[in-house]
Amino acid sequence: MSHILGLTGSIATGKSTASKFFKKAGFPVIDADYGARVVVEPGQPGLEAVKAHFGEDIVFPNGVLDRKKLGQIIFSDDKEREKLNELLRQPIRDWLNSQKDKYEAEGHELIVMDIPLLFEGDFADACDQVMVIYVSETIQLDRLIQRDNLTSVEAFQRMTCQMSIERKAMMADVVIDNSGSIADTEQQLDAWVGISGFQPLK
Repeated sequence: MSHILGLTGSIATGKSTASKFFKKAGFPVIDADYGARVVVEPGQPGLEAVKAHFGEDIVFPNGVLDRKKLGQIIFSDDKEREKLNELLRQPIRDWLNSQKDKYEAEGHELIVMDIPLLFEGDFADACDQVMVIYVSETIQLDRLIQRDNLTSVEAFQRMTCQMSIERKAMMADVVIDNSGSIADTEQQLDAWVGISGFQPLK
């Protein structure tokens, strides 16, 4: 029986650091962001649903989604962002489950589901444990400004598009503090794997 770990955080809290750690350690990581891209590729039902709601001009002439145009809409309108999440929730869930089923059939002890909107999208119930990669909101804001070259207003707007990291930490089974160095974070992750006793497939 595989153990399903839901890995999440918030924008610029460092979830990708944890994801890379698990991949390097040999555990399968299912990336919901990748799945979200797959389900809106040309010909996929997710893209058809997005076009039906946002209009044909949301795609380029070659049929590929115009992500920049869509981003401008959803980051400035809470209702439209919620609608997009609603349209893609089931296609993404189906994709995640198909990947999970594949890894379970292969016999992996630990399967990591890397889902940025894990709580927002009601994916927690599909996981045995939820791990949140945490930094304070002050550090989160600073890192986001530097990473994406945003103004403080732009960065704060993006942060408020998600559930607060403080609330996520309260809902987590495991909290990893990513306020320090990458080495510090990896040490915490390594300790959790060691205590849990999971071994990657050879």
